[in-house]
Amino acid sequence: MNTKPQRAAPGVTAVTCVKNEGPFILEWLAHNRVLGVRDFLVYSNDCDDGTDVLLDALATQGWLTHLPNPAQGRNYQMEALRDAARQPVVARADWVWVADVDEFLNVHAGDHTIGALIEACGDPQAISVPFQFFANGGVLAFEDRPVTKQFDRCHDPDIWCGSLSIEVKTLVRGDFPLQYFGAHRPYFRKGTAGPSAWTDASGRPVPAAFRDAAEKGQLRSIPARGARRFATLNHYPLRSVESFLVKIARGDVNRAGRVFDADYWRDRNDSAWADRSILRYRDATRAAVAALRADPAVAQAHAACVAAHRARIAALLSDPERAAFARHLQALPTIPEAEAALAAELGLA
Repeated sequence: MNTKPQRAAPGVTAVTCVKNEGPFILEWLAHNRVLGVRDFLVYSNDCDDGTDVLLDALATQGWLTHLPNPAQGRNYQMEALRDAARQPVVARADWVWVADVDEFLNVHAGDHTIGALIEACGDPQAISVPFQFFANGGVLAFEDRPVTKQFDRCHDPDIWCGSLSIEVKTLVRGDFPLQYFGAHRPYFRKGTAGPSAWTDASGRPVPAAFRDAAEKGQLRSIPARGARRFATLNHYPLRSVESFLVKIARGDVNRAGRVFDADYWRDRNDSAWADRSILRYRDATRAAVAALRADPAVAQAHAACVAAHRARIAALLSDPERAAFARHLQALPTIPEAEAALAAELGLA
C-alpha cells in the first residue's frame, strides 16, 4: 500500500491583461482551471469587442476578479502588475502565475497540474518556464474552436531565431522576497539575500545573471537546452491569419508603441517541429469550457465576442492593403530570418 501523504493542492492565482481577446478567453480560463489555478485576476484595457462584458459575467461565479486596467501611462501591463500585488486575491495566494491569454502552461510531470510541477522542481520560490512559440501552420480563417487543437507546429525547442536562449514566464511562490512582478519574471528586493531557490522547468537553478537581473540582455531569457523537462509554456502569438490582422489593429495589450508586423510574424512562424503533448488536457478542458458556457450570460457574451471578432475581420479584409498584407504573410518562409542566416553561415542552408 502506498502510504505517502497526499500534498494539498497549492492555491494559485493567475494574473493577466486583455484587450479584445473575447473569443479566446474561455479556453484559456478552462485550461488553467484544469491545471489547478484557483483564482484569476484579469485587467481589461478599453475593450470594444465585448471582452469586458464576458469577464463581468464570469466574475459573478466568484473565482474571477475583473478590473479595468488602472494604468495612467503607456506601460499598461507593468502598471497593472503593480496594482495586482496589492489585490487580496494575489496577496493570499500560495503561488502567482502571470501569463497572457495566448500562453498555455503544459506540465509534463506527474498528473500534469501546477502542483505536480512545483513538486517536481523541489518546491522552490520561483519556477521560470520556457516559451515554445507555435506557428500559424497555414491556417487562414478564424474558427471558434480550441487554439491548442488548431496549432501544433513550433520551432526546435533548443533554438529560436538563431538564439540558444528562450524567453520565460515565471510561477512565483507567495513568500518570494518580492520587489515587484515583471511580465516575465519577478524582481526581488535589493539588500535581501534573494530567493532561497529559483529554478527552470527542469528543476535546475536559473543562471545567476538572470536571477539577479545583472545583465540587461538576460532579464527575461534563459538557456533553452534542457530547461523544459517538467513543463513548457506553449505560446500562440499568431493564431490564424485573420486573427493576426485583428491583433495588429488592436495593438499590444501590454505596452504602447509595439508593432506587430511581418518580422514579428516570421520570427514566430517557425514550423520545424511538431508538439501535440498539450492535447493531454483536451477532454478536461472541453468539459470545463462547457461548464462555463452553461451559464446563459457567459454563453451569450462569448457568442457576442465571436461575432464582433468576425465583423472586425470582415472590415479589415475589405481594405485592399490589409488583404494584400494577409496574402504576404501566407507567402513568407516558415523559418525565421535569423535562423536562416545562421544555417547559411554553418553551411546547412
